[in-house]
Parts: sequence; structure tokens; C-alpha cells
Amino acid sequence: MATFLVLFDDSSTTWRIEPSALTPLLQDIWADTVIDPTIRSEARGFTWGFQTSRGPAETYLHTDGTCLYIDAALTDAAQIACIFRDCVPGSIEVIFCDQGYNFDLAITPDTTPAELLAKENRTHRG
Repeated sequence: MATFLVLFDDSSTTWRIEPSALTPLLQDIWADTVIDPTIRSEARGFTWGFQTSRGPAETYLHTDGTCLYIDAALTDAAQIACIFRDCVPGSIEVIFCDQGYNFDLAITPDTTPAELLAKENRTHRG
């Protein structure tokens, strides 16, 4: 399990994502999703936890609604990143990266998790 981020530039828009937009989408895939609305820090404003076929996953929304932190296997993180992208207006650029910023990939509204993984693989091979 590693930490990934999916985010958009909060200086370019006043739009923000609400936890209520992500919750049903995560629950549609992982029915056992545990929701914790407790604000633990600025970066950890709302938390979802669930079990995937690759192990436990946890994701938390920054209190400003512009960044989602994802602690999960890369395959699951790519899927979650695409779910986040689906909630953000198409005119807003969304980026997927790892905690160390070893890669940063733009996610378009039509990007699939498989395409995102392929981009990440090319980044590490190239």
C-alpha cells in the first residue's frame, strides 16, 4: 500500500468537491465502505475506508475539497482517482500523483483506470 493524491489547483476555480458526491460512488464499488466525517486535520477532513481485493484502502478528502489522499495499492488508487475525476467538472484539470511526486499525470474526463496505469508505467520506464 502506498499514498497517492488526486487533486486540482484551488487557485484556478472556486469549485469544490463535497463528500456527498464521492460517498455513493465508492459504496457502489465497495459496499463495505466505512465513512468517518470527523475532521482530524486540514488534510484529513472526511475519510472513507474499505477492503479491496488487493487489501485495505483508505482515502480522505482535504477540508478545502480540492485534494483526495489515497492509501491503497496503485491499481485501486487509479480507480479511485478516476472516480474523483468523474465528480469534477471537465473544465478543471485534475492530476494524479504519488506522495513523493515521482509522477504526475493529468486525468481527463474520459480516462479509465487502465489508461491511467498505462501512463504511470510509461512514466517509470521512460
